[in-house]
Amino acid sequence: MQNGKNGTLVEVRDLAKTFKGKNGKDVAAVKGVSLDIRQGEIFSLLGPNGAGKTTTISMISGLLAPTRGDARIGGYSITRQGIDAKKLIGVVPQEIALYPTLTARQNLEFFGRMYSMGGAELTKRVDEVLDFIDLTDRQHDKIETFSGGMKRRVNIGVGLLHKPRLLYMDEPTVGIDPQNRRRVLDTVKRLQSEQGMTVLYTSHLMEEVQEISDRIAIIDHGQIIAGGTLGELIQQIGEEDRIFLKVGAAAISEAQLAQLRRSVEGVTKATHDRREIKGEDDAVVDVDGVITVLAKRGRKALPPLLQAAEEADITVLSVEVREPDLEAVFLHLTGRALRD
Repeated sequence: MQNGKNGTLVEVRDLAKTFKGKNGKDVAAVKGVSLDIRQGEIFSLLGPNGAGKTTTISMISGLLAPTRGDARIGGYSITRQGIDAKKLIGVVPQEIALYPTLTARQNLEFFGRMYSMGGAELTKRVDEVLDFIDLTDRQHDKIETFSGGMKRRVNIGVGLLHKPRLLYMDEPTVGIDPQNRRRVLDTVKRLQSEQGMTVLYTSHLMEEVQEISDRIAIIDHGQIIAGGTLGELIQQIGEEDRIFLKVGAAAISEAQLAQLRRSVEGVTKATHDRREIKGEDDAVVDVDGVITVLAKRGRKALPPLLQAAEEADITVLSVEVREPDLEAVFLHLTGRALRD
């Protein structure tokens, strides 16, 4: 068993999946995905609902046979050497997959036996996993007495039992409080730093992916549309800051926006959006208006921008400056928010 060139653990080439639609016609869920995941990196796959993310990962992990293409994990083909490839994968599903009436240790022992582990080897490994997920002191308590965050940690422990080379984590922080969410993210980083684990991560939370990922791939309409480090992705859309000027219900003319663009050096774009805020009876109770300004150096441009707004008779209620981030990249490339 060997990695691919340049330390690549996962090699995906032209992976595609077609399903039969209700009308009998073929529907292409994934249209030829190719990507590499390097040994020891945290690689995140992002995509809006229906983009093909789940189908792609299901094929990579051997749960779904591709219509075309192949993926190799540690040199093993998922289509021709599926059993060997699956042995290298640990899975942490989004839904809690534990037996609530068994203790944490009993759950780990049960799943360990499913991996053909037993005897002293299994006992030692369960002890190691309990220590890593920091639940040694609760190992004899039933899962049904655990908080959501503790259950997540046991779920992660199950995926680690057989010492996989690739750990797939499907939105592991869904439904848990901020403290336990922080603990899960720290665990992911420890897996990389202490064990050299390769992690394939999915999340609907941009800040999570931005914090922990070495590289990111964005998938939309069944195709990878961008990939690289966060810095490389930001360079694809330019490094302009976004400045949000809240102006409330005020009507803003195109002439006023043009004055902002002309008056401030570094401003490349200024747009005005209004959103009606409705009450319980669906009646409009307020109007929220925001001018969005793109500037190459937002914080430097802010003082003259506010001066220009005053001269253009624009009353600014509040200001927010955002540096280029993953959310900006995603919106630019897909034209929609991740949850759309």
